[in-house]
Amino acid sequence: MNISEQWLREWVSPALATDDLAYQLTMAGLEVESVEPVAGDFSGVTVAEIVSAEQHPDADKLRVCQVDTGAGTVQIVCGAPNARAGLRAPLARVGAALPGGIEIKAATLRGVESQGMLCAGEELGLSDDADGLLELPVDAPLGEDLSQYMSLDDKVIEVDLTPNRADCLGISGIAREVALLNDMPITPPTFDKVAQSISDTLEVELVAADRCPRYVGRVIRGVDVSRPSPLWMREKLRRSGVRSIDPVVDVTNYILLELGQPMHAFDHGKLQGGIIVRTANEGESLELLDGQTIEFKPDTLLITDHSGPVALAGIMGGQPTAVGAETTDIFLEAAFFTPQLMAGKARGYGLHTDSSHRFERGVDFKLQVEAIERASQLLLGIVGGAAGPITEVVSEADLPPRPAVTLRAQRIKKMLGFELEAAEVERILTGLGLGVTATSEGWVCAVPSWRFDIAIEADLLEELARIYGYNRLPVTHIRADLVMPARPETNVSQRYLGRHLSARGYREAITYSFVDPKLQRVFDPDITPVALTNPISADMAVMRTSLLPGLVSAVLRNVNRQQPRVRLFETGLRFVPEAEGLQQVPTLAMVATGQRFAESWSQTSVAGDYFDLKGDLESLLALTRRAGSFDFTATQRAALHPGQTASISQSGREVGYIGALHPVVVTDTGLNEPLYVAEIDLNVALDGLLPGYTELSKFPEVRRDLAVVVDKTVPGMELMQCVRNAAGPYLTDLRLFDVYEGKGIDPKRKSLALGLTFRDQSRTLSVEDVNTAIDQVVDLLGKNYKAELRN
Repeated sequence: MNISEQWLREWVSPALATDDLAYQLTMAGLEVESVEPVAGDFSGVTVAEIVSAEQHPDADKLRVCQVDTGAGTVQIVCGAPNARAGLRAPLARVGAALPGGIEIKAATLRGVESQGMLCAGEELGLSDDADGLLELPVDAPLGEDLSQYMSLDDKVIEVDLTPNRADCLGISGIAREVALLNDMPITPPTFDKVAQSISDTLEVELVAADRCPRYVGRVIRGVDVSRPSPLWMREKLRRSGVRSIDPVVDVTNYILLELGQPMHAFDHGKLQGGIIVRTANEGESLELLDGQTIEFKPDTLLITDHSGPVALAGIMGGQPTAVGAETTDIFLEAAFFTPQLMAGKARGYGLHTDSSHRFERGVDFKLQVEAIERASQLLLGIVGGAAGPITEVVSEADLPPRPAVTLRAQRIKKMLGFELEAAEVERILTGLGLGVTATSEGWVCAVPSWRFDIAIEADLLEELARIYGYNRLPVTHIRADLVMPARPETNVSQRYLGRHLSARGYREAITYSFVDPKLQRVFDPDITPVALTNPISADMAVMRTSLLPGLVSAVLRNVNRQQPRVRLFETGLRFVPEAEGLQQVPTLAMVATGQRFAESWSQTSVAGDYFDLKGDLESLLALTRRAGSFDFTATQRAALHPGQTASISQSGREVGYIGALHPVVVTDTGLNEPLYVAEIDLNVALDGLLPGYTELSKFPEVRRDLAVVVDKTVPGMELMQCVRNAAGPYLTDLRLFDVYEGKGIDPKRKSLALGLTFRDQSRTLSVEDVNTAIDQVVDLLGKNYKAELRN
């Protein structure tokens, strides 16, 4: 936001140099980005009037002008298209210095002598307009120094405001801060209310009162829009970065910059019936002031008359009811729109305006009548006319609540580290506009209508520190009773998990908690995610219920940047709506695509598969020392391949899943290689067993291999669990080392090769011990699965 220092000093003028004032604002949390002069560095430029302008005898685009300097007449050769008799413009006399080190000298142009130069705004560093001379008011005093006449001894202060400080999006708000920081009164401009001279009004109906709880309007008839805006107003607008258009628009922009209240003016003659504030109907559209025509979404708030939309509420007016050169009657509007419901609406249409910027952050909801009065006073002084009564429609129940906030005196010392006198506390809080009532424990503060960022005690403490001065806060050492928290040995460190996965070739990713609604529906079609009120963009509009949408997008970005082998993992929260409320579930997700190994002369190029990811995940779960408690069971899940998906359960409770992305999803997302994904409850992966000592056996182990033929539908894990149950206490290791289907095997069956390792801690096992265990296994497999030993 750009503000004119002179304009600010009309409200409050502390005895500070410009740089000191900028530093003070920055230290108070209103960061000053830059301080720039309002014009270029020039001298010797005065106000002059063109008495006559004749065509140059030897140049079609030049005119020979006789110019009244106030002290005589000089001849100037000028090429500006707007050079004409009666025009008052800046004149750089011979010897004048212009920005860029240009010195004006007498010259002869195509045989005609020229004693100086008539200047455009760009040549003086006043504007970007180089198409013609800078036109000055007809009453500008001839011969007066231009810098003095236009008060160019001024600086533009650019303030970078944080989103919570919408109260400072106007001169009045900045002035309030400066006055408090320097303990001096604020002197806002005084004006008399405009006398009501006509009875004309427009009926206003608030259909969407929850979105627009206050709407104020006034009819003004008989305005002359052809009159120019005064130079002082145009200059204040220019120095604030706003272009002058016509007096009506200039006044509404002036109020926006002065008070922070956006306004709009309609051509009253183009309105049909009264004003209705409502949401859009299906298929409604409007041509906006910027020339684009948009079709409204159903939840868009509109200002309409009885014929249809006339403005996009709080964002931009419509072209059909815009004030033009032929306008004689206008309807002024000032409204309050609920900030939370305005957030993101302009961005949804690819728009961002000064009005939407303020309404999204919060405008003083008691300011509208004052803004109408101030605008009426300015307008009638410039374009004339007769004003009707003010129409105000309010839904008090929908205005923002303003609960009192309690500040305890003891918290100041505890939170800020120093004691503040009660009188100073009350001075600061009162200066901020709060209603302060002292109590035995501190103060109860009534929050003003322009502060949307004060709701709890910590906000008041922040304000005290900010106004007192962050640079004045004492430096103290923290004193607290610090108790080292217990760290159970059963817990697996999350950092350790990350290091383990990194060692296996994975890289940690951090993705947004906001995801594309379309991609979200692919992975969790049965869950309605939490939609953001003010999304960053349309493809980041809902809270994730799975980490996979973000990781899949990250894989795609990497693959599109010539990274064919990608291994990523992420730990973060999933936001799952449930009957008891929104659950935030810590989760670990893994994705893998591309070759099994990185390119190397020592490894053949083999594509990674489901079992590679499963092996990585199992190695991770082994860190908990509970690997045997996890089961992988074939299942089906949205977005995953029906034949390569398994649920992960622990003690009968599902804790995650693993699988290959469905080929259709792979194609739709733009990938050209299979992608394998896994997602598991992070707390499960962190919950381990206490390490325990087990003596190593000094006796030899015995291994027996079995190849059994079973039905194809028998899961290998289920078969292995059956083997463990039957093998007895001497079984120390069981491995599935081969799966065979093909020649020599019934097409409906498969061969599973198992390696069983036996050992005892106290003795060497006999052949009979091992044979007994093997016989038990074979018998139970035959009984449960009709298994046969493969010859």
